Amino acid sequence: MIRVAFVLPSFAGGGAERVMLTFLRSLDRDRFAPALLVFDAAGPLAALVPPDVAVYDLAQPRLRHAVFGLVRLLRQLDPAVIVSTLGYVNLALLAARPFLPRRARLIVREANLPVHSLSTVPQARLMRAGYRLLYPRADAVICGAQTVADSLARDFGVPQGRLSVLYNPVDEMSVRAAAATPAREPGPGLRFVAAGRLAAQKGFDRLLDMMAPLPGDARLTILGEGPDRAALEARAAALGLSGRVGFVGFDPAPWARYAGADAFVLPSRWEGMPNAALEALACGTKVVATPEAGGIGEVGALAAPGAVTVSEAGAPFVAAMGAVAVDPPPVPRPSLLPLPFRLAEAVQAFEAVLDPVSARAIAQRCAA
Repeated sequence: MIRVAFVLPSFAGGGAERVMLTFLRSLDRDRFAPALLVFDAAGPLAALVPPDVAVYDLAQPRLRHAVFGLVRLLRQLDPAVIVSTLGYVNLALLAARPFLPRRARLIVREANLPVHSLSTVPQARLMRAGYRLLYPRADAVICGAQTVADSLARDFGVPQGRLSVLYNPVDEMSVRAAAATPAREPGPGLRFVAAGRLAAQKGFDRLLDMMAPLPGDARLTILGEGPDRAALEARAAALGLSGRVGFVGFDPAPWARYAGADAFVLPSRWEGMPNAALEALACGTKVVATPEAGGIGEVGALAAPGAVTVSEAGAPFVAAMGAVAVDPPPVPRPSLLPLPFRLAEAVQAFEAVLDPVSARAIAQRCAA
């Protein structure tokens, strides 16, 4: 039995946290014994932790206050594998590696495109230096998209042999069950939905600009919270869109809204692998995205023709939105999610990174 310690800052509603919890829930319990260490056990995703997983709450929301307790707890638990996501936590664990259990393999997951995301954080130059110095020391770096792996190799010197591209797992059955009764804004016309943190990265400001030329009966619902909410609401009002754009806040169960829309729109300026777009595809809803939206081009290449449309922001994106068909569904449409993102396939790939020796042995037995 391989003991695996997952490290998260909290149970906040971000895509990175949701991906890690999906992996944790789905591990083969005959091979792996997972535990979960959190800086602060608050947030809406706490309900996703299965009852057989021990949760260790450090009760210290800030990294600088939590790190000493985290190292001490990891030494007590003595796991064979430590798994972390979110860059600043990854860097802290890599820096503290001399004090961690000596036998433990340290695996970090990069959820975003660091060459862009690091430009927006405090002490960006120090963070970039940390990536160049510390990421190459991880036993494995999990990347949600090939574009992320390419950036880590090219811009931060991570050896190719340490990089593993693992697509985000989507629990398709659970998502579709939660979307069994699609939710749709009433009235005629196109219905779009978007989701994400209300910040510059997600590009909702330019999405509002691109909504303005569409027919007056088109509606957009934006799910999420963030520092730009007031500015976005003001921009919508200035564009005359107050009656056509709804800001509904964070929704812990957004899948019925995804299923009821004619398309999910992703106007991001950068991404890793956009989890919300994957879940929309699982609900049978097509995606219109900008090419900067991380791995969405990889998704489109794997998906059925027409499932994903990638268009430049501006007139091409407006045209792509306008070409969507009005199609109110009484039940979720058939799934459009490509096979590599489905739960069993993604988890099998993750388990192979956690236990590469056993994975090689299984492959050799199957080939014999």
